[in-house]
Amino acid sequence: MDDRTGTTLHTALLISTTAGLAWLSGLPMLFPSLGPSAFVLALFQDGDATSPRRVVGGHAIGVAAGLLAYHLLAGGVTMTATTPAGSIEGFRLAASGVVATTLTAAGMLATDTRHPPACATTLIVSLGLLSTVVEGALIILAVVVLVVTHRLLLASERLGAQYGESFRS
Repeated sequence: MDDRTGTTLHTALLISTTAGLAWLSGLPMLFPSLGPSAFVLALFQDGDATSPRRVVGGHAIGVAAGLLAYHLLAGGVTMTATTPAGSIEGFRLAASGVVATTLTAAGMLATDTRHPPACATTLIVSLGLLSTVVEGALIILAVVVLVVTHRLLLASERLGAQYGESFRS
């Protein structure tokens, strides 16, 4: 199988895990920033970019920054409701998104947990889309499930390659 097909299938398997959990549980365990994280894991499989510390840490920082910014600046307002142009509510959401993204970038750089999809996570939280502590915990749980699934896929590929070589010898 060529790299493009393998990366595509790996991405699909990763996102299918959290999609299945979301479907079976009814919980928000499938959200926009999970797709880019799945793709990064599938594309760079064993590099620094895919270390669990970076992936989970980056999203955790994004969730924390998003919760802080949202509850300080925009609590009660969400992007799902249209705010009038130039309104205070719209300004509060915009400020929440800017503060959360800034804090996330600074936090990831300070802790060496750089994972760009976490900047999308912080916007999801800071714009009121998944803005409760429970939803933040579910985001982190979904990321952990994604990383564990990735590690299991890599281990099974290595095991398959090892036993495949044994049978060819």
